[in-house]
Amino acid sequence: MEEPPRSVTETPTQLGYDPLRWRWVEPSVWTARMLTALEQGVKGGCWFSLIDKVYSVRCLHAAACQVEANQGACGVDYVTVRTFAAGRDEEVAKLSQQLQQGEYRPQAVRRVHIPKPGTKDTRPLGIPAVRDRVVQAAVVKVIAPIFERDFAEHSYGFRPGRGCKDALRRVDALLKQGYVHVLDADLKSYFDTIPHGRLMDRLRTKISDGRLLTLIESFLQANIMDGLQEWKPTAGAPQGAVLSPLLSNVYLDPLDHLLAESGFEMVRYADDFVILCRTAEDAERALQLVQQWTNEQGLTLHPDKTRIVDARSEGFDFLGYTFRGGKHFPRTKSRQRLKDALRQKTRRNSGESLSQIIAHVNRTLRGWFEYFKHSPRNHLKPFDGWLRDRLRRVLRRRQRCGVGLDRIRWPNAYFAKQGLYSLVTAFDVAVRSLNR
Repeated sequence: MEEPPRSVTETPTQLGYDPLRWRWVEPSVWTARMLTALEQGVKGGCWFSLIDKVYSVRCLHAAACQVEANQGACGVDYVTVRTFAAGRDEEVAKLSQQLQQGEYRPQAVRRVHIPKPGTKDTRPLGIPAVRDRVVQAAVVKVIAPIFERDFAEHSYGFRPGRGCKDALRRVDALLKQGYVHVLDADLKSYFDTIPHGRLMDRLRTKISDGRLLTLIESFLQANIMDGLQEWKPTAGAPQGAVLSPLLSNVYLDPLDHLLAESGFEMVRYADDFVILCRTAEDAERALQLVQQWTNEQGLTLHPDKTRIVDARSEGFDFLGYTFRGGKHFPRTKSRQRLKDALRQKTRRNSGESLSQIIAHVNRTLRGWFEYFKHSPRNHLKPFDGWLRDRLRRVLRRRQRCGVGLDRIRWPNAYFAKQGLYSLVTAFDVAVRSLNR
């Protein structure tokens, strides 16, 4: 019988583990006894008999709720999240039975190509069927804590209690400490090139449940449906699949520890990472070490996007920001992406009222500012004027006015009265609240 989840008010000494560290785990899977074993270490370092945790109805139900909350598009079977949710209990029971009896088989992954901002290239995404996303989410709930226990401190992507802002703060702190020679690395098509065999070997270092390993491998080898073409992948973990972020961290974890043991300051978010050094010579040494490791592990550093820069003059981009000369501000692609989004919401032939347009625009601006509010004020101000001019064109077209008097007819105060969100005003408010 499973033990009920313990209260987080109990101390690590009482429980044998730190409840705050593991407050994110799935309680239907990770009992107090299992968490104690996780922190203290299991015999041989490997976990057995995990598949029963995956096909547990409680675990699958929690996974289904997670998938439903994340929404997302349908897979090759065209079953939507809403359709699955309508029959969730029956679907979960069916998945549990299939997994328990070894009859479950993942469907093909639907591949879509989304544009990369600022380029003519596209990024391939894999969209599994909803039922497969539920099973993958259940697998993650079971195995994520096993690997999370030993993940490196400087890895921030797709980990509980960590995020982009934590990684950005770490980069900023290191730059201020004099680590200004930066290896800006880029792994070429990382999610599509992870070697399946080596990845499975990584998983086997901590998991000895053959049925669970076979299930994970079946997801890696599921056919890809790209338009009218269907093919079987020999490498990669489709970007967009629920399992892929965890598997990507598992595969790069040895590189994290190698660099840490070699004395390098690395900050990694999924496949995006920088290594900050005090001298150019150290940065060159870090590059050689990374090149050697990636070559041995079947990965490739992008020859055009991997470079060593002096952040005091050249600068580098990381997680949407540009770092240069002791400052950080939205990179060119981030600014362009915001403008593209606002253009779609402020078309001159829009049939929406001005108040509706402003409401849609405000949602975009608030989210963008929340991420980029640590930028200098002068990098935010141009957006306000650009957006007001876009709205003036909308009003001019509707009222059939002549060109030239827009700013007199509709001054800045007019848009403020209409409730238009201002990045500069939001910045000033944020600064005042910090100075109180």
